[in-house]
Amino acid sequence: MSVLIAITGLSAMTTPVAQAQSLEIAEPGTVGLDADSLALATQDLQARVDAGDIAGVVAAIVRDGQLVYAESLGMQDIEAGTEMVFDSLFRTYSMTRPITALGILMLHDEGLLNVNDTLQTYLPQFAGQPVLVDAESSDASATRPRQGDITLAQLLTHTSGLGSRNSALYRDNNVHSYDQTLAQVVDNVAALPLFEDPGTAYRYGLHAEVLGRVIEVVTGQDIQNFFEQRIFAPLGMDDTVFYVDPSRADRLATVYRRDDNGQLQAHEMEAIPVTGPRALNSAGVGLVSSTMDFLRFSQLFLDNGLVNGEQVVSPAVVRMMAENAVPQQLLPIGSGGYWRGSGWSLGGMAVVLDADTYNHTVNEGEYWWDGSAGTRFWIDPEENMVTVIMAQISPANGNGFRESFKTLVYDAIE
Repeated sequence: MSVLIAITGLSAMTTPVAQAQSLEIAEPGTVGLDADSLALATQDLQARVDAGDIAGVVAAIVRDGQLVYAESLGMQDIEAGTEMVFDSLFRTYSMTRPITALGILMLHDEGLLNVNDTLQTYLPQFAGQPVLVDAESSDASATRPRQGDITLAQLLTHTSGLGSRNSALYRDNNVHSYDQTLAQVVDNVAALPLFEDPGTAYRYGLHAEVLGRVIEVVTGQDIQNFFEQRIFAPLGMDDTVFYVDPSRADRLATVYRRDDNGQLQAHEMEAIPVTGPRALNSAGVGLVSSTMDFLRFSQLFLDNGLVNGEQVVSPAVVRMMAENAVPQQLLPIGSGGYWRGSGWSLGGMAVVLDADTYNHTVNEGEYWWDGSAGTRFWIDPEENMVTVIMAQISPANGNGFRESFKTLVYDAIE
């Protein structure tokens, strides 16, 4: 069966609604992708489901602005016997970050803030924040004065000195939990020391929560309303939410984790599930979304900020989203695997600087990110292609199903 036949049932989802990003359906061959080779990618995903690496998966490809591949395989919920469908919903975790980054860059473009501004300009509680004497310590009393002030650009590139929500320091002090508001979480961050002086090291961390609070302060809107009005509505991202209400609950995929016998078991990753009332709209890890919504989000940048002919974001913002912004002296941003060959953009995404460091096929200049429950998206300007894959597995690796899929997809390029 051709890939086109497999996705013709999606036509209703690709019809423009209001300003929604329009994605037309086409045969893979019309955009230089071999359908038989793509079938091998589908077979590999099915094999991953059959092997119990993942319970189910949704994957899609847009090339030259046309949806040419869309597959849903396996189970959305094993116990309930619910099959995965193309509009299943997924906890995206860190794929929330690029959306928050886009919000900041839109405000920068409009002159409401500048990414080179200091953080304390908007959140004065960060003025005078000290630095840990030992970045490996969780002793908040062992500090020294900091050198320099945090800028918004450093928050966007994870070079501010803030730590991860999973660091011992932040866990010991209950910095991040869903029974606290975004303002409370950010105040918690400000009350603790930095791990390094601003601008001296890359440390993947809790930056997007702080940036989300900056958006709230600058606009006077809560982060949920800002996202809905400025990003989700224009792009037609109708299924990207902080809270999965009853009308969507039957499409929410269950997260699975292998037990000691290698069998997939349902696994709740948060103390307060996304189907329950939460105080925190997490600007870093809080969004649930669909494959189609992330296709639309990603295509915005390949279309240079245009949505159906309307300039939703400027070409300058697109460049900031796409290009490495980590200073040369702080590269590489890590010592292992793809971290050795990646930069980081102001748009909250990894940027491929050296494709040879990756264990799957990528192009230099490609930008991407993923989530800690098995989701990922890649935006490739060279091939004018977006690839999205969504599953719910913890840990997220799932025996490399995402990397294998990406390589097989690129093997299909004619």
